[in-house]
Amino acid sequence: MEAVIFHVDLDAFYASVEERDNPEYKDKPVIIGALPGYRGVVSACSYEARRYGVRSAMPVSEAYRRCPDGIYLRPRMERYHELSVQVMEIFSAFSPMVQQISVDEAFLDMSGTRRLFGTPMQAAEKLKSEVRRQTGLTVSIGIAWNKYLAKLASDFRKPDGLYQVVSGEEERFLDQLPLKDLWGLGAKGRQRLEELNIQDIPSLRSYPLGVLKRQLGNGAGEFLWDAVRGKDPGIFSQEPKSRSLSAETTFGRDTADEEGLKATLLDLSHQVMFRMMREGFSGKTVVLKLRFSDFSTTTARTTLNSPVVSAEELYKEAIKLFSKRWSKGREVRLIGVGLANIEPGTAARQGTLFEEPQGRHKRVEEAVVMIRDKHTEDAIVKARLLGSKKQN
Repeated sequence: MEAVIFHVDLDAFYASVEERDNPEYKDKPVIIGALPGYRGVVSACSYEARRYGVRSAMPVSEAYRRCPDGIYLRPRMERYHELSVQVMEIFSAFSPMVQQISVDEAFLDMSGTRRLFGTPMQAAEKLKSEVRRQTGLTVSIGIAWNKYLAKLASDFRKPDGLYQVVSGEEERFLDQLPLKDLWGLGAKGRQRLEELNIQDIPSLRSYPLGVLKRQLGNGAGEFLWDAVRGKDPGIFSQEPKSRSLSAETTFGRDTADEEGLKATLLDLSHQVMFRMMREGFSGKTVVLKLRFSDFSTTTARTTLNSPVVSAEELYKEAIKLFSKRWSKGREVRLIGVGLANIEPGTAARQGTLFEEPQGRHKRVEEAVVMIRDKHTEDAIVKARLLGSKKQN
């Protein structure tokens, strides 16, 4: 039986949540991140904002120059995670094998579910309808027999898209895509291909593997050789659930923007800690993952004396690792953070006479997780009050 993999991606997730909660924002350029006049970057934006050239990780000063009439908002991470949990629970009703790879996207193994949900396209339509009914949000779904093709297919007809790559038609599908849409191929890689007079995917496929390795390096050569043939190059490997929990982001464009990279690390740290707390795990080993524009990958880890108890603590340790492994100006295509050697339950820190600040952060974050799971507007108000007390 051939595998059936869904890649399900919430459309412009942060901005869509803001539009859901504030209908007056609908069809307007919504830009989330730092506010104009302050240092910082764009975390996310609506499709309307993207038409002005605004994109994630762009300095907010540049976003404001391009879109001065946009609606600029600070992120509401608790709210985004609340809806993310709700959506992931919907996914779990369709498949027992859900691999969440970020706050707004996941892979579902739908193999063997035809009797329950019909053909893959019928199942995808039902899933899209259920997400819209329960949350008011839209998703794009790509269907294929491997994760890489499913990921490309979900991007193919965004927003609110649906596309299936049928076995045997992988190259026909890929040949419809411009070279820039080949996931994992960054700006420097494209520039090198242009120097070799490679303008599209069919011409790239015609190059022998040995030539690609010599011209681009072993990692990049092997990656592109597999990718243009519809083979999974292994970007989205399954994490060992019992041993680690992580979140990572592959940028659409390689970036060397330090503020943007740090902002992404902060977002990922929140994702990991919300999942850790909700699933009842704890861990002492912080792991950072970086993949650079030349496809080389490095990981760094540090093991603490006691379990990490808050997103703030996880971010602090991740930044230390980041400063050791990243040098200014070096472009990054993927960044990830996680906790390894995790265990069920929450291991207590050694007792002290006075409660540590980390302990207070942990209690606040656990309260937010508990409140969020109740799915009520009143609960969100309480969560914000908790956040205000933490700052005070």
